[in-house]
Amino acid sequence: MTTTRTVPAPTVGVARRAGRGRPHLATAAALLVATVVLGAPLVWMVLASFKTPGELYQVPLQWLPGQLDLANYAQAASTIPLGRLLANSIGLTIAGAGLKVALGLCCAYALVFLDFPFKKLAFALVIATLMVPPQITIIPNYTFVASLGWLNTYQGILVPGLASAFGTFLFRQHFLTLPRSVLEAAELDGAGHWSKLWRFVVPMSTPTLAAVALVSVVTEWNDYLWPFLVVDDPAKMTLPVGLTLLQSVDGMTNWGVLLAATVVVTLPILLVFLVLQRRLVAGLTAGAVTG
Repeated sequence: MTTTRTVPAPTVGVARRAGRGRPHLATAAALLVATVVLGAPLVWMVLASFKTPGELYQVPLQWLPGQLDLANYAQAASTIPLGRLLANSIGLTIAGAGLKVALGLCCAYALVFLDFPFKKLAFALVIATLMVPPQITIIPNYTFVASLGWLNTYQGILVPGLASAFGTFLFRQHFLTLPRSVLEAAELDGAGHWSKLWRFVVPMSTPTLAAVALVSVVTEWNDYLWPFLVVDDPAKMTLPVGLTLLQSVDGMTNWGVLLAATVVVTLPILLVFLVLQRRLVAGLTAGAVTG
């Protein structure tokens, strides 16, 4: 005679809960490791910017400075035009990110709400540009900017990077989720395309707008290679490019001063990201997978 053994329900429940608990612990451990690996260099950079040269080269490594001394920041400001570089970065970032968002909005609106020949082909070309490494376009863009006499100018930095395929794609995917009835009612009331875009589409796309704006701001602020190629005048340089002026002073690099200037470059954009990170996630997930 064969007997069937049943497992008590509480035991099964405990086993299931235990099985569900292990992945959570693994996820938490992975997040902790990633936080330490990514955050430790930033923390060390900030602390090291207050250290004296002797403390920087001390063995074993000393994390905390002996005192919070602003000498490195003062020397960085006196060695390079730090205020001018900061103003250049802020101005170019605002202008570049704003124009990228505006052009992305207009292009995506046309791809979704306007009917014109070869619209699908135009969208395919926009997507295709995402597959092209930006380094490939450096030589043609440099030749174009040089032929216009835009070397060592702000427009030479801005113009070649104004088109944003990523922003256009994200806006387009989100616009596909918007209710057409609202725009049809606005059109019946006599609203034109500009009115529908700025009075109806943009207010309904706030999360996506914030996400594209944040990504554009981070990209513009951190851009190094292109401004480095087209500008050699310190008065027109941005902060990332200006750091190269500190790498060799009197035949040697003062790492404390260089780290102090790097903190000035890093902290503003890091604070912006920390404040707007929720909007970034919401914008990237709002309609991003819509066909």
